[in-house]
Amino acid sequence: MGPLRTIALGYAVVLFGAAALNYIPGVTDADGVAFGIFALDLYDDALHAASALWALIAGLTSRRAARLFLVLFGALYLGDGLLGLATGSGYLDLGIFTNGVLDLEFGFKILANLPHIALGGIALISGLVLERDKA
Repeated sequence: MGPLRTIALGYAVVLFGAAALNYIPGVTDADGVAFGIFALDLYDDALHAASALWALIAGLTSRRAARLFLVLFGALYLGDGLLGLATGSGYLDLGIFTNGVLDLEFGFKILANLPHIALGGIALISGLVLERDKA
């Protein structure tokens, strides 16, 4: 199994973990906020679980499927994180449409959007750079 498939399977583990955060005792506070930053709802959990399932299937299927996952997932999550950094709302959870631009402290926006920026950026770079000669 090559690096693209291994990375996709790693994303499956991380994303299934993100989907499970609300259901692990002690991770969220009384207001449902994880780590004092993220307020994840059922829609967020479903999005993370669907992304994890996509990553799992891609990682188990082929190098080509893993690369496609990494590039598309990476672009979607990186874009969502960058929009969230700029506006306080992302598009994957429809927040930009339901909440509009939010007046949040920049430091909070960095912390809240860093996971999508990091996961998306690493996935996109991995999908575009690794094993290019085998395309």
